[in-house]
Amino acid sequence: MCRLSNSLIIIINILTLIISVPFIMISILSQKHGHASTQTECQKIITVPLLSFSLFLFFLSLLGLIGSCCKVSWFLWTYIVVMFLLIVGLFGFTIFVFVVTNKSAGKALSGKGYNDNRLGDYSKWLQNHVDGENWDKIRNCFVDAKTCDKLSKMTNQQKQSDIFKRNLAPIQAGCCKPPTFCGFTYVNDTVWDVPKSGPEAEDSDCTTWSNNQDVLCYNCKSCKGGVLGSLKRDWKHLTTFNIILLVFLTVVYTIAGCAFRNTRNDYYKRYRGYP
Repeated sequence: MCRLSNSLIIIINILTLIISVPFIMISILSQKHGHASTQTECQKIITVPLLSFSLFLFFLSLLGLIGSCCKVSWFLWTYIVVMFLLIVGLFGFTIFVFVVTNKSAGKALSGKGYNDNRLGDYSKWLQNHVDGENWDKIRNCFVDAKTCDKLSKMTNQQKQSDIFKRNLAPIQAGCCKPPTFCGFTYVNDTVWDVPKSGPEAEDSDCTTWSNNQDVLCYNCKSCKGGVLGSLKRDWKHLTTFNIILLVFLTVVYTIAGCAFRNTRNDYYKRYRGYP
Protein backbone atom coordinates (compact mmCIF):
# COMPACT_ATOMS: atom_id res chain seq x y z
CA MET A 1 0.00 0.00 0.00
CA CYS A 2 2.72 2.46 1.05
CA ARG A 3 4.76 1.80 -2.12
CA LEU A 4 1.73 2.64 -4.25
CA SER A 5 0.87 5.71 -2.16
CA ASN A 6 2.86 8.21 -4.25
CA SER A 7 1.19 7.06 -7.47
CA LEU A 8 -2.26 7.13 -5.86
CA ILE A 9 -1.74 10.64 -4.45
CA ILE A 10 -0.59 11.84 -7.89
CA ILE A 11 -3.68 10.35 -9.59
CA ILE A 12 -6.10 11.72 -6.96
CA ASN A 13 -4.63 15.23 -7.10
CA ILE A 14 -4.56 15.31 -10.90
CA LEU A 15 -8.28 14.45 -10.88
CA THR A 16 -9.17 17.09 -8.26
CA LEU A 17 -7.01 19.65 -10.09
CA ILE A 18 -8.87 18.95 -13.34
CA ILE A 19 -12.25 19.14 -11.55
CA SER A 20 -11.43 22.49 -9.90
CA VAL A 21 -10.40 24.32 -13.11
CA PRO A 22 -13.88 24.39 -14.80
CA PHE A 23 -15.50 25.65 -11.58
CA ILE A 24 -12.91 28.44 -11.31
CA MET A 25 -13.56 29.43 -14.93
CA ILE A 26 -17.35 29.35 -14.44
CA SER A 27 -17.09 31.56 -11.34
CA ILE A 28 -14.77 34.10 -13.01
CA LEU A 29 -16.85 34.28 -16.20
CA SER A 30 -20.01 34.66 -14.12
CA GLN A 31 -18.52 37.66 -12.31
CA LYS A 32 -17.26 39.20 -15.57
CA HIS A 33 -20.67 38.93 -17.26
CA GLY A 34 -22.35 40.35 -14.17
CA HIS A 35 -20.54 43.52 -13.07
CA ALA A 36 -20.27 43.98 -9.29
CA SER A 37 -22.87 46.76 -9.35
CA THR A 38 -25.40 44.83 -11.46
CA GLN A 39 -24.83 41.30 -10.21
CA THR A 40 -27.87 39.99 -8.35
CA GLU A 41 -27.75 38.75 -4.78
CA CYS A 42 -28.49 35.24 -6.08
CA GLN A 43 -25.40 35.31 -8.28
CA LYS A 44 -23.19 36.62 -5.47
CA ILE A 45 -24.44 33.96 -3.06
CA ILE A 46 -23.49 31.23 -5.55
CA THR A 47 -20.35 32.54 -7.28
CA VAL A 48 -18.32 33.79 -4.29
CA PRO A 49 -18.35 30.51 -2.27
CA LEU A 50 -17.92 28.47 -5.47
CA LEU A 51 -14.84 30.48 -6.49
CA SER A 52 -13.36 30.32 -2.98
CA PHE A 53 -13.82 26.55 -2.70
CA SER A 54 -12.54 25.94 -6.26
CA LEU A 55 -9.38 27.97 -5.61
CA PHE A 56 -8.82 26.15 -2.31
CA LEU A 57 -9.21 22.77 -4.05
CA PHE A 58 -6.89 23.88 -6.88
CA PHE A 59 -4.04 24.98 -4.60
CA LEU A 60 -4.45 22.00 -2.27
CA SER A 61 -4.27 19.63 -5.26
CA LEU A 62 -1.24 21.51 -6.60
CA LEU A 63 0.44 21.21 -3.20
CA GLY A 64 -0.14 17.44 -3.06
CA LEU A 65 0.87 16.99 -6.70
CA ILE A 66 4.20 18.82 -6.36
CA GLY A 67 4.94 17.08 -3.08
CA SER A 68 4.31 13.58 -4.46
CA CYS A 69 5.81 14.09 -7.96
CA CYS A 70 8.94 15.95 -6.88
CA LYS A 71 9.13 14.15 -3.52
CA VAL A 72 9.28 17.40 -1.57
CA SER A 73 8.59 16.26 1.98
CA TRP A 74 7.59 19.64 3.43
CA PHE A 75 5.03 20.13 0.64
CA LEU A 76 3.50 16.77 1.53
CA TRP A 77 3.69 17.60 5.24
CA THR A 78 1.77 20.86 4.61
CA TYR A 79 -0.73 18.93 2.46
CA ILE A 80 -1.29 16.41 5.28
CA VAL A 81 -1.78 19.17 7.88
CA VAL A 82 -4.33 20.97 5.67
CA MET A 83 -6.12 17.66 5.02
CA PHE A 84 -6.25 16.96 8.77
CA LEU A 85 -7.70 20.41 9.48
CA LEU A 86 -10.21 19.91 6.65
CA ILE A 87 -11.34 16.56 8.09
CA VAL A 88 -11.70 18.03 11.61
CA GLY A 89 -13.56 21.08 10.25
CA LEU A 90 -15.89 18.97 8.10
CA PHE A 91 -16.62 16.65 11.02
CA GLY A 92 -17.42 19.63 13.26
CA PHE A 93 -19.62 21.19 10.58
CA THR A 94 -21.53 17.92 10.10
CA ILE A 95 -22.25 17.71 13.85
CA PHE A 96 -23.25 21.40 13.86
CA VAL A 97 -25.68 20.91 10.94
CA PHE A 98 -27.25 17.94 12.71
CA VAL A 99 -27.73 19.95 15.93
CA VAL A 100 -29.23 23.12 14.39
CA THR A 101 -31.60 21.20 12.08
CA ASN A 102 -32.66 18.54 14.57
CA LYS A 103 -35.97 20.22 15.35
CA SER A 104 -39.25 19.36 13.66
CA ALA A 105 -40.47 21.96 11.19
CA GLY A 106 -43.56 22.45 9.08
CA LYS A 107 -46.99 21.12 9.85
CA ALA A 108 -48.57 19.02 7.12
CA LEU A 109 -52.15 20.01 6.32
CA SER A 110 -54.72 17.28 5.75
CA GLY A 111 -55.64 16.93 2.08
CA LYS A 112 -52.99 19.44 1.03
CA GLY A 113 -49.65 18.68 -0.53
CA TYR A 114 -47.74 21.43 1.24
CA ASN A 115 -46.70 22.36 4.76
CA ASP A 116 -47.32 25.61 6.59
CA ASN A 117 -43.83 26.41 7.82
CA ARG A 118 -43.68 28.13 11.20
CA LEU A 119 -40.63 30.26 11.94
CA GLY A 120 -40.77 29.27 15.60
CA ASP A 121 -40.22 25.61 14.69
CA TYR A 122 -36.55 26.32 14.02
CA SER A 123 -33.55 27.00 16.25
CA LYS A 124 -32.79 30.59 17.29
CA TRP A 125 -29.48 30.44 15.42
CA LEU A 126 -31.29 29.72 12.15
CA GLN A 127 -33.95 32.35 12.87
CA ASN A 128 -31.27 35.01 13.38
CA HIS A 129 -29.93 34.29 9.89
CA VAL A 130 -33.23 35.19 8.22
CA ASP A 131 -33.60 38.56 9.89
CA GLY A 132 -32.57 42.16 9.20
CA GLU A 133 -30.10 42.75 6.36
CA ASN A 134 -29.73 39.02 5.72
CA TRP A 135 -33.42 38.75 4.94
CA ASP A 136 -33.33 41.82 2.68
CA LYS A 137 -30.70 40.08 0.54
CA ILE A 138 -32.65 36.81 0.43
CA ARG A 139 -35.91 38.59 -0.44
CA ASN A 140 -34.22 40.56 -3.25
CA CYS A 141 -32.85 37.28 -4.55
CA PHE A 142 -36.38 35.83 -4.77
CA VAL A 143 -37.71 38.93 -6.53
CA ASP A 144 -34.82 38.93 -9.05
CA ALA A 145 -35.27 35.21 -9.71
CA LYS A 146 -39.08 35.65 -10.10
CA THR A 147 -39.59 32.61 -7.89
CA CYS A 148 -43.37 32.92 -7.68
CA ASP A 149 -43.80 33.82 -11.37
CA LYS A 150 -42.48 30.36 -12.21
CA LEU A 151 -45.06 28.81 -9.89
CA SER A 152 -47.98 30.69 -11.48
CA LYS A 153 -46.90 29.56 -14.96
CA MET A 154 -46.70 25.93 -13.83
CA THR A 155 -50.14 25.97 -12.26
CA ASN A 156 -52.02 28.09 -14.76
CA GLN A 157 -55.69 27.17 -15.25
CA GLN A 158 -55.83 24.87 -12.22
CA LYS A 159 -58.50 24.77 -9.52
CA GLN A 160 -57.89 25.49 -5.86
CA SER A 161 -58.37 21.82 -4.99
CA ASP A 162 -55.70 20.89 -7.55
CA ILE A 163 -53.26 23.38 -6.03
CA PHE A 164 -53.79 21.89 -2.58
CA LYS A 165 -52.88 18.43 -3.88
CA ARG A 166 -49.58 19.59 -5.35
CA ASN A 167 -46.35 19.10 -3.42
CA LEU A 168 -45.17 22.69 -3.23
CA ALA A 169 -41.58 23.38 -2.26
CA PRO A 170 -41.23 25.00 1.20
CA ILE A 171 -40.26 28.36 -0.33
CA GLN A 172 -43.21 28.32 -2.74
CA ALA A 173 -45.63 27.36 0.03
CA GLY A 174 -44.30 30.02 2.41
CA CYS A 175 -43.56 32.96 0.09
CA CYS A 176 -45.95 32.66 -2.87
CA LYS A 177 -49.27 32.29 -1.02
CA PRO A 178 -50.76 33.52 2.25
CA PRO A 179 -50.76 31.08 5.19
CA THR A 180 -53.74 28.71 5.08
CA PHE A 181 -55.00 29.83 8.49
CA CYS A 182 -55.70 33.31 7.06
CA GLY A 183 -58.68 31.85 5.15
CA PHE A 184 -58.15 33.90 1.98
CA THR A 185 -60.10 33.10 -1.19
CA TYR A 186 -58.10 31.58 -4.03
CA VAL A 187 -58.07 33.45 -7.38
CA ASN A 188 -54.90 32.00 -8.86
CA ASP A 189 -51.62 30.79 -7.42
CA THR A 190 -50.29 34.27 -6.63
CA VAL A 191 -53.55 36.19 -6.23
CA TRP A 192 -55.77 35.67 -3.18
CA ASP A 193 -58.75 37.77 -2.06
CA VAL A 194 -59.23 38.78 1.56
CA PRO A 195 -62.74 37.87 2.87
CA LYS A 196 -65.03 40.84 3.53
CA SER A 197 -65.09 39.85 7.19
CA GLY A 198 -61.30 40.01 7.26
CA PRO A 199 -58.68 37.29 7.85
CA GLU A 200 -59.77 34.28 9.90
CA ALA A 201 -56.71 34.54 12.14
CA GLU A 202 -55.10 37.48 13.89
CA ASP A 203 -51.60 37.01 12.56
CA SER A 204 -49.20 39.55 11.07
CA ASP A 205 -48.68 37.34 8.00
CA CYS A 206 -52.35 37.77 7.05
CA THR A 207 -51.96 41.57 6.90
CA THR A 208 -48.49 41.40 5.35
CA TRP A 209 -49.69 39.47 2.28
CA SER A 210 -50.08 41.54 -0.90
CA ASN A 211 -51.23 40.63 -4.41
CA ASN A 212 -48.42 42.85 -5.71
CA GLN A 213 -46.18 40.33 -7.48
CA ASP A 214 -43.02 41.96 -6.09
CA VAL A 215 -44.34 41.78 -2.53
CA LEU A 216 -46.61 38.72 -2.10
CA CYS A 217 -45.59 37.08 1.20
CA TYR A 218 -41.86 37.82 0.92
CA ASN A 219 -42.00 39.73 4.22
CA CYS A 220 -44.02 37.04 6.01
CA LYS A 221 -42.79 34.84 8.82
CA SER A 222 -44.07 31.89 6.79
CA CYS A 223 -41.67 32.84 3.98
CA LYS A 224 -38.74 32.85 6.39
CA GLY A 225 -39.99 29.50 7.69
CA GLY A 226 -40.13 28.22 4.10
CA VAL A 227 -36.52 29.28 3.50
CA LEU A 228 -35.43 27.51 6.67
CA GLY A 229 -37.51 24.46 5.71
CA SER A 230 -35.75 24.34 2.35
CA LEU A 231 -32.39 24.89 4.03
CA LYS A 232 -33.06 22.09 6.51
CA ARG A 233 -33.96 19.69 3.72
CA ASP A 234 -30.83 20.60 1.74
CA TRP A 235 -28.62 20.34 4.82
CA LYS A 236 -29.97 16.86 5.56
CA HIS A 237 -28.77 15.80 2.10
CA LEU A 238 -25.52 17.68 2.71
CA THR A 239 -24.96 15.69 5.91
CA THR A 240 -25.11 12.43 3.94
CA PHE A 241 -22.69 13.86 1.36
CA ASN A 242 -20.37 15.07 4.15
CA ILE A 243 -20.19 11.59 5.70
CA ILE A 244 -19.19 10.10 2.33
CA LEU A 245 -16.68 12.92 1.83
CA LEU A 246 -15.23 12.35 5.32
CA VAL A 247 -14.60 8.68 4.50
CA PHE A 248 -12.95 9.66 1.20
CA LEU A 249 -10.77 12.36 2.83
CA THR A 250 -9.71 9.95 5.59
CA VAL A 251 -8.56 7.44 2.95
CA VAL A 252 -6.68 10.18 1.07
CA TYR A 253 -5.17 11.39 4.37
CA THR A 254 -3.92 7.86 5.12
CA ILE A 255 -2.44 7.48 1.63
CA ALA A 256 -0.78 10.90 1.92
CA GLY A 257 0.75 9.81 5.24
CA CYS A 258 2.27 6.76 3.53
CA ALA A 259 3.57 8.93 0.68
CA PHE A 260 5.14 11.32 3.20
CA ARG A 261 6.92 8.45 4.99
CA ASN A 262 8.19 7.11 1.65
CA THR A 263 9.52 10.53 0.65
CA ARG A 264 11.22 11.01 4.01
CA ASN A 265 12.78 7.51 3.91
CA ASP A 266 14.07 8.11 0.37
CA TYR A 267 15.63 11.35 1.57
CA TYR A 268 17.43 9.59 4.43
CA LYS A 269 18.66 6.84 2.11
CA ARG A 270 19.98 9.30 -0.44
CA TYR A 271 21.60 11.96 1.72
CA ARG A 272 22.13 10.60 5.22
CA GLY A 273 22.32 6.89 4.76
CA TYR A 274 19.89 4.43 6.26
CA PRO A 275 20.43 3.11 9.78
